[in-house]
Amino acid sequence: MKIYTKTGDKGTTALFGGTRVPKDHIRIESYGTVDELNSYIGLIRDQEIDSHYKEILIEIQDRLFTVGAILATPEDKTVLKNGKSRLQNLGIITSDIEFLEKEIDTMEKDLPQMTHFVLPGGHPTVSHCHIARCICRRAERMTVHLSHNETVPEIVISYLNRLSDYLFVLARKLTLDLNAEEVKWIPRK
Repeated sequence: MKIYTKTGDKGTTALFGGTRVPKDHIRIESYGTVDELNSYIGLIRDQEIDSHYKEILIEIQDRLFTVGAILATPEDKTVLKNGKSRLQNLGIITSDIEFLEKEIDTMEKDLPQMTHFVLPGGHPTVSHCHIARCICRRAERMTVHLSHNETVPEIVISYLNRLSDYLFVLARKLTLDLNAEEVKWIPRK
């Protein structure tokens, strides 16, 4: 398989199922942002962090590939002509969200209670988590935008929402683990 096909040279790309759309279509923006997020999570995973977090991040990256596949498939192309699902064995399920919630709850047991907003930063690894959280929020916004015009499973939006929560708590937990300083935002008077 060649990397370059030249089929996108005029500014269109194919979705799963073959439908061609402009490369700036909201569906492309949605799954492209999920891909960007997945790459950034890979950068976090490449940092010097506990192996448990690396394992969780690999699981999240796997789920994000699934989210991307879902977003790349228009509703009218989800079922093949033979009646089988185009995304057979792929999906986001409630336990994927519960997995993130369990990890959040576990990390929060070790964290001091939040009394202020936290400024992103304090350590390069923590900063990467905050950037990933922002990309995740953008992916969520794009996916919500897509859902206004096309069918998007609600669970995909819920997963992205919970993932951004996970990334925020991971940033706080890594601040603690890396002995970094958590800077609280205090409004000026």
